[in-house]
Amino acid sequence: MERSILVNLATTKKEKFEGEESLEELAGLARTAGAQVVQKILQFRSEISPKYFIGEGKVEELAQMKEELKADLIIFDHNLTPIQQRSLEDKIETKIIDRTQLILDIFAQRARSKEGKLQVELAQLNYFLPRLIGKGQALSRLGAGIGTRGPGEKKLEEDRRRILDRISKIKKDIENIQKRRTHQRKSRKKSPIPTVSLVGYTNSGKSTLFNSLSHEKMFTSSQLFATLDPVLRRVSFFDGLYFFLSDTVGFIKKLPVELITSFKATLVEVKEADCICHIIDITSPNTESRIEAVESVLAEIGASNIPVVRVMNKIDLMPNRKELLKKNNPSNPRSLYISAKTGEGTSSLKDALRALLFKDFKMYYLRIPKSRKELIHSFPKWSVVLKRRENGDYFELKIMANSQSILNFLPYIKRGEEKW
Repeated sequence: MERSILVNLATTKKEKFEGEESLEELAGLARTAGAQVVQKILQFRSEISPKYFIGEGKVEELAQMKEELKADLIIFDHNLTPIQQRSLEDKIETKIIDRTQLILDIFAQRARSKEGKLQVELAQLNYFLPRLIGKGQALSRLGAGIGTRGPGEKKLEEDRRRILDRISKIKKDIENIQKRRTHQRKSRKKSPIPTVSLVGYTNSGKSTLFNSLSHEKMFTSSQLFATLDPVLRRVSFFDGLYFFLSDTVGFIKKLPVELITSFKATLVEVKEADCICHIIDITSPNTESRIEAVESVLAEIGASNIPVVRVMNKIDLMPNRKELLKKNNPSNPRSLYISAKTGEGTSSLKDALRALLFKDFKMYYLRIPKSRKELIHSFPKWSVVLKRRENGDYFELKIMANSQSILNFLPYIKRGEEKW
C-alpha cells in the first residue's frame, strides 16, 4: 500500500474555507484507490507558482516530510501542468500525481464492461498525451501503483503517433457500441414505457436505491465510485404498470473533463430519460455544494430540461426522520425524504414517479374481434398492456394509455369496470 501525502492550495478566502473539505474528499479518493494517507497539507498562497504550483519553500518542506514519513506518493488536489508535475518530481524525487490522475486510476480499477474500459482508457490517453511531449523515456520510471493503471507502462512509452492511433481506434470502438445503445434506446422510445435515471454525488446511495426499487443485488460500497458501468432494470407497480430504471457513475466536484468527454456515450442515458431522480445524501455537511456539482454536470451533458425529483436519502441516520417522512407529498414531489437502506419513504417515491410518469394515462378495457387480430400487434407501441386474454370470438385487453392514443380504438372500449 502506497503511503501518500495530500496537498491542497487555496488562493482565496473561499478556497481556504473549502480546502479542508476538499482534502477530506481527496483522502476518500486516495483510500478508494488503495493508498494510505499519512499527512494532509493545505497551503494558503495568493498566487499559483508556474513551476511548482505551490511555493518553493513548501516544496522543500514536502521533500523533508516525504523522508520523515517514508511516503512514496504525493497527491495534489488540483490539476497540474506537465511542467509542474515534472518539476515537483525532480525536486522531491518521488511520484507526483494530481486529482485527475487519481480519479482516472479509480475508474480504471472499477470499469467492468468493454465500453467502460474503453472509455477509461480513452480518458487516460487524452490526459497523458500532452505529458508525453518532451518527457520521452522518462515515463519508463512509472511503475506499478496508483496513477499508472489502465493503458499501462508499455502504451505510455509508445511514441505520440501510436498513441494518437490508439485514441482514434478507441473512439471508433466506442462509437460502434454507442450505435448499438442508440438502437436500443430508439426501440425503447417506440414504446410508451418511460425511463427514470438515477443521478447523484458519488456515495449518495444511488446503487442502494436502485437495488431497493428493482429488487436487484448490484454491488454497493461506501467507497467512492462503487458503480461505474450503466445498468438498466425494470421496476413494476402492484398492477403491472412499470418503467425502466437506469443507474450510472456518481458525480463529483472537479470531475475531470477527460472523463466527462469520454463518458458522454454513457451519460446520454441520463440525457434521454423521461425523469431524473437526483439522490442527495442528507447527512452530508456539504449538501448544497454537492447539489451544485451534480447540476453542473447535468447542464454539461444537456440534461437540464428534464423533470427532476430530489430524493433526500439516508434519513435513517437523522434523529428527526419521522418528521421528515411526514413532509413527503407524492402529488408534489419537489423533494422526497427516504432511506434507501431501510426502505422508509420509498413507497412515496414510487407513488410520485407513477404520478409524474403516467399522469396522462388512464386504464381502458377493450374487446377486439379476432377478425381484426392485426390490431393487436400495435398495442405495445402506444400503450402499456397489463393483461390480455381470449374470450370466444374476441381478444380482451386491459391497458394503460393516454387519451390521444386511444382515439382510434374508441369503438372497442368495454364500458364498466372489469375484474380480471
